[in-house]
Amino acid sequence: MLSLFSKYYYGLVLRRPGIALLLIALVVVFFGYHTASFRLDASADALVLENDEALDYYRSIRARYGSDDYLIITYTPNDDLFSDAVLQELRTLRDKLRAMDRVESVVSLLDVPLIKSPPVSIDDLKQEVPTLESPQTNRNMARQEFLSSPLYRNLIISPDGKTTALQLSFRRDETWHRLMQQRSHLREKRLHSELSGKEREQLASISQQFDSYSTRLQEQQSRDIAEVRSIMDQHREKAELYLGGVPMIASDSIDFIRHDLMTFGIGVLCFLILILTVLFRKPRWVILPMLTCFAAGVITVGFLGLVDWPVTVVSSNFISLLLIITLSLMIHLIVRYRELHEQSPDATQQTLVWETLRAKAMPCFYTTITTMVAFGSLLFSGIRPVIDFGWMMSIGVAVAFVLVFTLFPATLMFLKPGTAPNRNDLTNKITHFFVILNKAYSSYILMIFSALVIVSIAGISLLTVENRFIDYFKDTTEIYRGMELIDRELGGTIPLDVIVDAPAEFFAEEEEEWDSPFEDDFPPDMEKEAGITETSYWFNTYQIKQVSAVHQYLNSLPETGKVLSIDTAMKILSQFDKEVVSDDFLLALFYKKLPEEVKQTLLQPYMASDGNQIRFAVRVFETEPSLQRDVLLKKIRHELTSKMNLKEDQVHLSGMLVLYNNMLQSLFRSQILTIGVVFLAIMLMFAILFRNLKMAIIAIIPNLFAPALMLGLMGWLKIPLDMMTITIAAISIGIAVDDTIHYIHRLTREFHKDHDYWAAVNRSHASIGHAMYYTTITITLGFSILALSNFIPSIYFGLLTGFAMLTALLAALTLLPLLIIRFKPLGKPLAATPLSEG
Repeated sequence: MLSLFSKYYYGLVLRRPGIALLLIALVVVFFGYHTASFRLDASADALVLENDEALDYYRSIRARYGSDDYLIITYTPNDDLFSDAVLQELRTLRDKLRAMDRVESVVSLLDVPLIKSPPVSIDDLKQEVPTLESPQTNRNMARQEFLSSPLYRNLIISPDGKTTALQLSFRRDETWHRLMQQRSHLREKRLHSELSGKEREQLASISQQFDSYSTRLQEQQSRDIAEVRSIMDQHREKAELYLGGVPMIASDSIDFIRHDLMTFGIGVLCFLILILTVLFRKPRWVILPMLTCFAAGVITVGFLGLVDWPVTVVSSNFISLLLIITLSLMIHLIVRYRELHEQSPDATQQTLVWETLRAKAMPCFYTTITTMVAFGSLLFSGIRPVIDFGWMMSIGVAVAFVLVFTLFPATLMFLKPGTAPNRNDLTNKITHFFVILNKAYSSYILMIFSALVIVSIAGISLLTVENRFIDYFKDTTEIYRGMELIDRELGGTIPLDVIVDAPAEFFAEEEEEWDSPFEDDFPPDMEKEAGITETSYWFNTYQIKQVSAVHQYLNSLPETGKVLSIDTAMKILSQFDKEVVSDDFLLALFYKKLPEEVKQTLLQPYMASDGNQIRFAVRVFETEPSLQRDVLLKKIRHELTSKMNLKEDQVHLSGMLVLYNNMLQSLFRSQILTIGVVFLAIMLMFAILFRNLKMAIIAIIPNLFAPALMLGLMGWLKIPLDMMTITIAAISIGIAVDDTIHYIHRLTREFHKDHDYWAAVNRSHASIGHAMYYTTITITLGFSILALSNFIPSIYFGLLTGFAMLTALLAALTLLPLLIIRFKPLGKPLAATPLSEG
């Protein structure tokens, strides 16, 4: 079977290279056409677990109390905030934002109700709700009200009165929510039972509609954010403005990635061309690798566009990784070709190419399979963007392998071998240095590696999954400064909802027509209007005290900024009449008399219409150095249930902070699971490849060392494990496996020449060691340019990838041969031991 495949392969690629290149060109053109459909997913949903129960609860809370999917614009004028000129400028800015097509509302300093500027009564409010724009408003009194208000201070105005905020909310897209609910319903049903044929078709259709509609909606949101920034730019001469909010964070992250892909992608490409030129000094060894990388990239990107498979923040670096893997395969073939050409200067091109392919086919095939297994481990993460990344890389690696073994040899067949290369260069000296080092200091090297393993384990124990969005950006960037300003002056960036239900007994008693102790306080004609205090669990003077205690507790936490609840509303209502919070009858009257506009501001965002569920809207400081999401959430839940006498089933935590934390915790669990699974799979493949259990066990050790050292370094440097850095573990495993397989494959062949371990190591370093060295140097230097990015994950990716490659190279050139020499898996020296070359 294999010989038959080899026969057809030889006949097509080497004897008819023109046909092979034509077929490859047609494939590239076909998928190249579909690259136009390639897209980046900038939605916040890409940052959460797909089947997280908290996601369904979050959406239900948002439907009840309003979306937290809003933008915040900070406005710090050059002149006094309450001066005529500044207020007019602010009014112009607000009106321009309101004129945008998809904007539902813009809430600013000019629009919120005022009750003490001058003081007004409830009856006055029924006639007109005064604002800063009302003719009767006293501006000096308004300033004092804003700065002292429990509602407005740290929310709409900074404590020093120099910065204000505008909250821009977009209209709820009913089509998106309808499609999302239909898809979620069918997916949930699929989890618990098998779908019928009609339901499967319906799910596929709705999913396609939802994805298509989401794409258009995300593109529209990006345009909206760009338009908001354009409007802001028109006012920057007279004020300092920054933009914040979850949609902006998601959109800007994609913009940074897109910028890095374009700017640094070109930079990396140029750098790689320069390095390949210096290393190989022949145009063919520069053009061929770049051509193959280009074809692999076009086919993979085109495939993603064809099947409408979006790339997220997580999988955005897959093109760079694909470049690494394709280059690695190419360099191994190039080095082997040059080695054969040096040994046989008069050999024909067909012979050189065929012998190169024969020598490298099996090790490259197994490195490809094991690399796919490494990335396949990400499928166990349970996080859709990470799972997608695993699939994308597995597909991309397969494409790279096919192209390397078709495009490369077919193109070479149109070229002459040229002058045989002279490999007595610096690389020879470097790889030979490691042989000398291994001989002279073998015990010390093993001790050093053992010590590094211990240090790595200690570092791994320090790994965290706590990270802040703000840490994705350098402190010199506009997005960082804006988030910092919102945190420092306007009450925090990331929304957290603390939802407290009435206890279950209350509803049971209500069903039994429980008689309220307040019933007799209301005249018959007031029963309907006063019913809110009679039927509500929370909206009465007794429970308001507990609400106030919870509010004060949440406000006391160092990680929290602005906290809003019905306790805030009670503080404002008490400014009309201090007795209102201690008398249910007065409270009911006030509730009845409050204008709907005031209710929408003070009560409806924080209490369900029946008064049996309350919401504490908490803003968390994203810039708080001690922020640990999981610890904070567990602490809040514990304190509310143990000290506030609330039951477990009453307290619910929701919001993007909760969803993102769930995703991070899942990452940590999946990382432990997937690394174990992938090493078991790789060890099994080693046993099959080498047909030697002892060799398989030895081979797995350097592969354990590389990711362990990398994860240990992350722990010691306090680099958190997140959706971006989780991929580095899979990368380091893939790179280490690549070096291990190629080195053992070559050393086995060399050992069978004279059955001398040290001689085999010397020859392996002088041959395959060159390819490993070239690959490592090329990619490490090429990707080091990412350190210049303004996007911290790109910096981590570039530097940690380089570190993983250097670690894998050192382990393969030192630890691996020393273990083989010490444990002699190929048999005793000078004793012939039959072993297939694999």
